[in-house]
Amino acid sequence: MRHVIALDVGGTGMKAALIAADGTLLHEARRATNRERGPEAVVSGILGFADDLRAHGIREHGEPAAAAGVAVPGIVDAANGIAVYAANLRWTDVPLRALLSERLGGVPVALGHDVRTGGLAEGRIGAGNGTDRFLFVPLGTGIAGAIGIDGRIEAGAHGYAGEIGHVVVRPDGPECGCGQRGCMEALASAAAVSRAWAAASGDPEADAADCARAVEAGDPRAVAVWGDAIDALAAGLVTGITLLDPRVLIIGGGLAEAGDILFGPLRAAVEARITFQKLPLIVPAALGDTAGCLGAGLLAWDLLSVEVTA
Repeated sequence: MRHVIALDVGGTGMKAALIAADGTLLHEARRATNRERGPEAVVSGILGFADDLRAHGIREHGEPAAAAGVAVPGIVDAANGIAVYAANLRWTDVPLRALLSERLGGVPVALGHDVRTGGLAEGRIGAGNGTDRFLFVPLGTGIAGAIGIDGRIEAGAHGYAGEIGHVVVRPDGPECGCGQRGCMEALASAAAVSRAWAAASGDPEADAADCARAVEAGDPRAVAVWGDAIDALAAGLVTGITLLDPRVLIIGGGLAEAGDILFGPLRAAVEARITFQKLPLIVPAALGDTAGCLGAGLLAWDLLSVEVTA
């Protein structure tokens, strides 16, 4: 059976699948990234995992994968197949597409940014299915975004489109890892909420999930921390709405797991801020932590589609 390899490389683990042309998951697997061993070990682990997936495809489905797609964090030069930089993996300028293609017998390989690849999956087969314009914003350790237009993701001229987490919402706010002050990411990411709640609660081990539970229990300190993050998030999202006019705004990541504790006040805060803009439908992501892997599979099948029509 014809299939492709899909790989989603994260800071701590890798998710992989063999995916048929109709989207059927033929095989799923997970492995540790082993980033503590250094960037060379991470790359070696990716190549070895892909090789094992290829062997599984031959053994179980009678033929090797026709293509592969891989999603990675950090800065990605998708056009040239280079993983440019990822702080959590400590790698720089890794020619991952060429390395994977060589390991997999010369098959075509697509390389994508993890959030934009996850956004592709959410747009085509997840919460944005059937939508012509959407903005996907996962709220995790950081905040990034993916701009969906007619079934594809707009990467921008240099591959950085969608980085909504670095919209400045409070110029006098805390310093962000990017070097600016007051970025939405520094105020409204899961990491930012965790820091704020740890300080407010006096518990250095407290995190964003703990804060959400405390909000639900009516703790006024948690309500204040959560409300501050919602205000910053709404400000950044309204900037995105103003620029992009999405029909659907898809919110994913760890904070989205708070459900109505997040979505109720967020919808109200966004609606209160807009004036002439059209309020998009604001919905939770549907694919969870499988979005990146499924999106990598879509990238691989897209490559084969281009080859057939070329």
